Amino acid sequence: MKYYSLNRKAKKVSFKEAVIKGLAPDKGLYFPEKTTPLPKDFFKNISQYSNEEIAFEAIKQFVTPDIPETVLKTIIQETLSFDFPIVTFDKTISTLELFHGPTMAFKDVGARFMARCLAYFNTNNTKEITVLVATSGDTGGAVANGFLGVKGVNVVILYPSGKVSDIQEKQLTTLGQNITALEVDGVFDDCQEMVKRAFLDSDITETMSLTSANSINVARWLPQLFYFMFAYKTLNKTDKNIVFSIPSGNFGNSCAGMMAQQLGLPVSHFIAANNANNSVTNYLKTKNYNSKPSVQTISNAMDVGNPSNFIRIQEIYNHDFETLKQNLSSFSFTDEDTKIALKELYTKYNYVADPHGAVGYLGCKAYLKNNTNVHCVFLETAHPTKFLDVVEAVIGKKQELPPQIKAVLSKTKVATKIGSYEAFKSFLLSH
Repeated sequence: MKYYSLNRKAKKVSFKEAVIKGLAPDKGLYFPEKTTPLPKDFFKNISQYSNEEIAFEAIKQFVTPDIPETVLKTIIQETLSFDFPIVTFDKTISTLELFHGPTMAFKDVGARFMARCLAYFNTNNTKEITVLVATSGDTGGAVANGFLGVKGVNVVILYPSGKVSDIQEKQLTTLGQNITALEVDGVFDDCQEMVKRAFLDSDITETMSLTSANSINVARWLPQLFYFMFAYKTLNKTDKNIVFSIPSGNFGNSCAGMMAQQLGLPVSHFIAANNANNSVTNYLKTKNYNSKPSVQTISNAMDVGNPSNFIRIQEIYNHDFETLKQNLSSFSFTDEDTKIALKELYTKYNYVADPHGAVGYLGCKAYLKNNTNVHCVFLETAHPTKFLDVVEAVIGKKQELPPQIKAVLSKTKVATKIGSYEAFKSFLLSH
């Protein structure tokens, strides 16, 4: 499989090169040259396959021959070492829980998959690789955990000061070893811009080998299509069309679902559920895409004003606005809407959601108003106890902390504060 830059000014590269480079030299995101649909019988008989078998068939065309099939099977086995349960509320709505991994966030899958790919590529390499990652919440912890102790790989995480939850901050600042956290005076978009700028800075790239572990990296992004396959495996007996409502920040999850659709997954529609950071919602209304500075919300992992992966979504649908609208709807919700949804899920279904899942639930409700013959699945992307202050205040009940969360609370935060790209550059060059 070859990958090309969406800016189309760089040469095509292999999966290995795309993973190691992260971002193309022309600043474009890498995209697979072609997608070959899986046989229809695969989806017809999907209930007969294990999650590992489903993931292998879904991803192998994108990574071979750079990763041999035997190695790929091991990587998948190590990546998918936890459950992905569906909780059904009624005939029209279910949730897919993606928080049963080590850091209790959906990004555990992509981070673990990418870390193992990079470890394989670096087996006989004496030169260290530095992984740069900007996080608006859960990415940092997932990447830190996934890459912890990986030989020859150093990880530098940038996060916006005061704009991630206390537990999220602990998860990315307490591991030590090959993980370094930088606390940025700014918002997520500032962190993301610093990372992108570093890749284009010859002073840095001539000194060290860089890659990214954000969803701009194909090895972080593509494995997220597994979730949608697993959900379909559970729900494929329904007589209704399946629709996914995805809490959307940088749009990696939404885009991965659409790649699953390109592989032949029988999904009729996607919903991008936005908080107040609603560039895509506005685009689908006006046909004019205008990025804007991100604003802080209680669903902080979605506080992205200019989502990187939306260009990939446009590429999937050949930059045809009408085709895109046939496959994607988008709705935007306020923090007050989100709190009402958290309360409703608890009182009506006895279900404790996190703020991001609550936004996804609102997306389902909005879509179902005008679309009746569908079963809508919203993605519950993080464990609710990662947002204790919001969740407990809304539902009025104290929550028991799971072992994964308890383990980090007693640890000491270690982070370096920076306020500019120059400070970031200086840090990289001096370390």
